Amino acid sequence: MPIVRNLGRAASQLLQSSGCGCGISVVPVRCIGVSPRQVASDASFHSVTFSESDHPRVLITGGLGQLGVGLAKLLRKRFGKNNVILSDIRKPADNVFYSGPFIFADILDYKNLREIVVNNRITWLFHYSALLSAVGEANVPLARAVNITGLHNVLDIAAEHNLRLFVPSTIGAFGPTSPRDPTPDLCIQRPRTIYGVSKVHAELMGEYYHYRYGLDFRCLRYPGIISADSQPGGGTTDYAVKIFHDAIKTGKFKCYLRPDTRLPMMYIDDCLKATLEVMEAPAESLTMRTYNINAMSFSPEELAQEVQKYVPELQVTYNVDQVRQAIADSWPMNFDDSNARRDWGWKHDYDLPELVTTMFSYLGSDSRIAQAN
Repeated sequence: MPIVRNLGRAASQLLQSSGCGCGISVVPVRCIGVSPRQVASDASFHSVTFSESDHPRVLITGGLGQLGVGLAKLLRKRFGKNNVILSDIRKPADNVFYSGPFIFADILDYKNLREIVVNNRITWLFHYSALLSAVGEANVPLARAVNITGLHNVLDIAAEHNLRLFVPSTIGAFGPTSPRDPTPDLCIQRPRTIYGVSKVHAELMGEYYHYRYGLDFRCLRYPGIISADSQPGGGTTDYAVKIFHDAIKTGKFKCYLRPDTRLPMMYIDDCLKATLEVMEAPAESLTMRTYNINAMSFSPEELAQEVQKYVPELQVTYNVDQVRQAIADSWPMNFDDSNARRDWGWKHDYDLPELVTTMFSYLGSDSRIAQAN
């Protein structure tokens, strides 16, 4: 007993000592298992199966982008607020921060990401961290690090901890030698952007990890995504978001693509619905690990005509950005998503008229819209 008392007294004195005179200073210690980063060559992993009463524990990386916040909202309604963790390297807006769990997560920091998965008992991971097409071309080294090195970190962690992993792909995964109208799931892929190259890499690595280690990898090739909740970013298809903001604010829209540039598009609600559906689909129903999904296909000119039904005085001009136009010209004009519709029942809800109506119902409180209606 004297020995125990002496040890306790010594520990108490140690905790209370501080070189800066700030009182008690306790450093939290994170304990995680020690294992090599590399996946063992003879490893065998199996997908987690969830009962109706056992919800997945979800982590979303790159969660402050166009899709992450909306996905978190959808998943929290389905699985419970505290079962879905949003993460990013940026500071979230107050409404996002207080809407549910949010943590800092840098996908290039392997140890930190692994601790997050272990400490929060993550079972599903949605990996949205990426630099998009135009932004990636402006900073290829950063795009290579985030889109490829970050992916490798996520794949290794997902395999080690038996996660169900979703990684989005894109129309940018195809190139000028791919069939363009329509573009099937399986065909030649020779993209000419670092974004596209990194997404083909992600598709193939995910499929490899599935067949080599049993990783439950799932991937959708998204078309251009249109949302009222986000500002236009660095994507080539973001003109289809910008036109709504410009129509409301100024009544003038300058498009950086040719008026006849046809690309596949989708409203964000359809995109999020498809993402949840493919994640919940029984593994035995999936005949492939990467699927095209589509809803509509239109050109800037066709979109402008639909928008002008709400804002007749909208002035549209075209000032072609050669970089973005070259990217768009190498992408599909239309997606063949028949495999997704057959295997797990994919069906879109929004065509072009419904898309425009919905966008203006969110953004159209401006007097110009009210007058037009």
